[in-house]
Amino acid sequence: MNFLLKEFYDVFTDNGREVRAFFSPGRVNLIGEHTDYNGGYVFPVGLNVGTTVLIRKRDDKKVLLYATDIKKVVEASLDDLESYKDIEWGNYQLGVIHELLKAGYNVGGCEMLFCDTVPHGAGLSSSAAIECATGIAVYSMFNDKPIDKVELAFIGQRAENKYIGVNCGIMDQFASSMARKDHGLFLNTMTMEYKYVPLNLGDYRILISNTNKKRGLADSKYNERRSQCEEGLQALKKALDVKCLGEVSVEEFEKHKYLIEDDIVRKRVEHVVYEDERVLSSIDVLEKGDLKSFGRLMTQSHESLRDLYEVTGVELDTLVEEALKIEGVLGSRMTGAGFGGCTVTIIHRANIEEFKTKVGENYTRKTGLKADFYVFEVGDGVREINL
Repeated sequence: MNFLLKEFYDVFTDNGREVRAFFSPGRVNLIGEHTDYNGGYVFPVGLNVGTTVLIRKRDDKKVLLYATDIKKVVEASLDDLESYKDIEWGNYQLGVIHELLKAGYNVGGCEMLFCDTVPHGAGLSSSAAIECATGIAVYSMFNDKPIDKVELAFIGQRAENKYIGVNCGIMDQFASSMARKDHGLFLNTMTMEYKYVPLNLGDYRILISNTNKKRGLADSKYNERRSQCEEGLQALKKALDVKCLGEVSVEEFEKHKYLIEDDIVRKRVEHVVYEDERVLSSIDVLEKGDLKSFGRLMTQSHESLRDLYEVTGVELDTLVEEALKIEGVLGSRMTGAGFGGCTVTIIHRANIEEFKTKVGENYTRKTGLKADFYVFEVGDGVREINL
């Protein structure tokens, strides 16, 4: 941390005032994909990479932002935060400050340095890490009692929805805020009920493979899938008293799926309903310490995302196919929106280097792209850290 403090003073000079530091992790969703906007279940974990922010108060109403990888200072006024929505960098941070003000919390001028260790563009939620780190840092500098971390997650989501204009669900911010070391976070996105599930990996590790494919289709296809799910829900409502697909059981779906006349829409709904069931099964097997069964459920999730939801693509499918050929792999699946981004794999630590070599070579041979591989630990959520 000393090197960050030195860079802070290089940028903002040392005026003798207290500098504090906060951290918020990136996240990966282990299972429960494309269920969050359907009121279903998700199971993310926090990672030991994320956003670190150093912060110091000012005497005026200016907010100064600096990132270690961008090397420029953005200056904004608390009196006119609405006018910074479209700036190239810093709008996520200013959006969170804007939401803190709207929620009635004390906010003042400050200087902030950001250091990001989440791989950008990998779908590991660097934006949520930035939002939650900003939120806890600014709140903690100007308010006495600790912030409610569920409220912090909603502030980050509102900033992204209303200030940035990205229609994200709550999972990313919730995981970044609420994660717990060596535990998965089981969340019902309709009721916001959650619980921590021990993730006893032993000699196994979480390995993330990045396709490095630009996700040009992701936004349009994401919106298309959302509308298809809504269409399927409306058809099922003819027989079921439900608010979202997350309330539809497998039995109810099988009994009433004939109401969904469009074959493609029926496939989308089938994925969501059975994916929710897989998340529930995952919690059950993990609570029994059965990692092998969890790995099988992960792979089944990928197959459903490939065949029913159709959001994988050749790059993600190749990474999963090649992963499953490696000894020591319990399961592998795409994670995130799809059409690029990452896969997540549970693998024995003794086989990690073989995985990187063989999967990397075969992926490049089949796709012409070079994959990146990361091995992460499961870490805690947003918190203050020592300088």
